[in-house]
Amino acid sequence: MQNLAADIDTFVQQFSTTRAWWQIGVIAAGFASSWVLARLVCARLPPVLKPGALKIGAGSVQRLVLPFLALIFVSVGTFALSKWQPVPLLKIAIPVIASFVAIRLAVYLLGYVIPLSPLLKASERIIAYSVWGIVALHLLGILPEISGALDDVSFAVGKQKISLLLILHALFWSVLTFFVALAISRIIEERIMSAASFDMSMRVVAGKTIRALAVVLAILIALPLTGIDITVLSVFGGALGVGLGLALQKVASNYVSGFVILLDRSIRPGDLITIGDRQGVVADIRARYTVVRSLDGTEAIIPNDAIISNTVLNHSFSDPKVALTTRVTVDYESDIDQAMTLLLSAGTSQSRVLVDPEPSVWIKNLGDNGIELELTTWIRDADQGQASLRAAILRDALRLFREHEIAIPFPRRDVHVINAPTGTATAKQQ
Repeated sequence: MQNLAADIDTFVQQFSTTRAWWQIGVIAAGFASSWVLARLVCARLPPVLKPGALKIGAGSVQRLVLPFLALIFVSVGTFALSKWQPVPLLKIAIPVIASFVAIRLAVYLLGYVIPLSPLLKASERIIAYSVWGIVALHLLGILPEISGALDDVSFAVGKQKISLLLILHALFWSVLTFFVALAISRIIEERIMSAASFDMSMRVVAGKTIRALAVVLAILIALPLTGIDITVLSVFGGALGVGLGLALQKVASNYVSGFVILLDRSIRPGDLITIGDRQGVVADIRARYTVVRSLDGTEAIIPNDAIISNTVLNHSFSDPKVALTTRVTVDYESDIDQAMTLLLSAGTSQSRVLVDPEPSVWIKNLGDNGIELELTTWIRDADQGQASLRAAILRDALRLFREHEIAIPFPRRDVHVINAPTGTATAKQQ
């Protein structure tokens, strides 16, 4: 650090001479050459090389190779120019460029080891440049002075001194620990969700628990790193308890109900349920609410507390098979046995209808206009909708009835005229 300070003083003294411009020229030529060479290398590369191994693509190659080539070119220029003159600026530039290469490589390896979130990927370059700027200021010996100036801007909260430096430290360590904790929890959660040996509800509970523990662990790690005493959490915990007991009791009830639903497995993702006037498939169970997707595609956000406190019809709780009823009315003059056989054939011809339990046809009622038949079929995929299947059965039944002259009756009314004129018979209107 003292050598760098001496190099800075030497460069300031020779800034107005040609020696300084030679050094600036070496740095500019090194970066220009590395930029051209990196562009040529990237132009010959496909978008991604070796998928499944290291994700080396044109963009990542340029981000890694460009500073690495600049370090090589500037080092060679430093060695050559040092034979004729002192090179204090180049001796400063080499460790700064080397630190930039190390940061770029660390960010790349971190993105390969830990899957980064879209937000972190978008801010990857900003984070890399920010960290490099801090390292460069440290190498140049300027960072202690800036830290001291930020620490002087402070105010007291009780016995705790809050300075601008402490706030920046808190933001840095909080963001870092939160990103790392959430990335690691997401890796573990993906492994758990892909484990087919566990029930889906247990996998969801385990994933949400791991994410909550990761956030708590990130807070417990970030606070000591920023110099904040963890005992302040006891005060915060008391305030949070009072808030939950008063204004947030409904929110807390929904969160607790969500974990109860997941633990007792009364409702699971993929179940066909009816709650109130809403019927649909459970698309997702969140900590505060449950998403129910209706068969028409609309999604209802139902608070978990409402599911716990109301009666819910789970059509696939113990068995995913659901009965589908289709009613048809045939004329009294039609062959009823043949009509039942044709209706049964229309149901069994559908690919979604199960063989076991086998479909059945019953005489539901002897109506005013005809004989009401009811076809009962069983399906396993009720979440795919029932209206389309019922329409297909009715279409095939109508075709078969027409082929075999099974009549479907029209509404029939008998009208008797009382006190009709002489010579007028009783009229019958159909």
